Amino acid sequence: MTSSAFKLTHADALVRFPEQRVDTAQRTIGYREAGDKGGKHLSAMPIVMLHGIGSGAASWVRQLETLGNAHQVFAWDAPGYGKSSHVEPASPVASDYADALSDWLDALGIERCVLVGHSLGSLIAGSFAAREAARVAGLLLLSPAAGYGAAPAHVREEKRDARLAMLAELGPQGLAEKRSANMVSAGADDEAREWVRWNMARINPAGYAQATHLLANADLASDLTHYNGRIAVAVGAEDTITPPAACEQISKAANVSLQVIPGAGHAGYIEAPVRYSALIEAFSAQCNGVTQ
Repeated sequence: MTSSAFKLTHADALVRFPEQRVDTAQRTIGYREAGDKGGKHLSAMPIVMLHGIGSGAASWVRQLETLGNAHQVFAWDAPGYGKSSHVEPASPVASDYADALSDWLDALGIERCVLVGHSLGSLIAGSFAAREAARVAGLLLLSPAAGYGAAPAHVREEKRDARLAMLAELGPQGLAEKRSANMVSAGADDEAREWVRWNMARINPAGYAQATHLLANADLASDLTHYNGRIAVAVGAEDTITPPAACEQISKAANVSLQVIPGAGHAGYIEAPVRYSALIEAFSAQCNGVTQ
């Protein structure tokens, strides 16, 4: 089932989940949230969602809609995105973003959560889980980027510099026009395609550049060896950015079976939101000890 199953457009639905911000001693983090903070959700673990390099908190609007009925759900704008402050280093590593995640969760009073990372967000999620495992009830990686940290230096530099050159040449709008179509499968509907494009066009060039360095420096497989908690890895069968074969290597590093979602591309949670929300819900239920 695709985004056409929802009555409101993505933009109309987003009005229900306005941008918020929280200031810590170190930084500002922007985010969106769903779910009632009182009463009925207290027995369920909060769900925290981390977006990819060309996206933002708004991209999770369909998950905020559906998962917010039974959970507190939080989607951040990573450092350098939306209203969020940049991380300090010009060439950051995953732990720099994990520190920002820790500060944000502290500010929100979230002691433990189910952590969902998509693409580049998986690098941040993996680093955080390796460092603060007690705060992660479960780690769900969707189309995870592996990072190039284990590659030879010249490979890391080539991958980094090629993406930075594309950013300099095209800018956010040009990137969105040129690359957004690659994020979804051939069967994605027009609304899903437009939502991917809209989110990508809103990136902050400086934040995107730092995230490009993160991608070059990170090594998700290595971080996963330091986390012994519950992990699941999923990818769209039609993902051409982090294809199933690449995600299989991440699932092997995590010692879990790879879940392949038929008919979905890289941004599967946008083009097939019902299926991806069900995946997140089922994983969260396992982390909460609920049998489905």
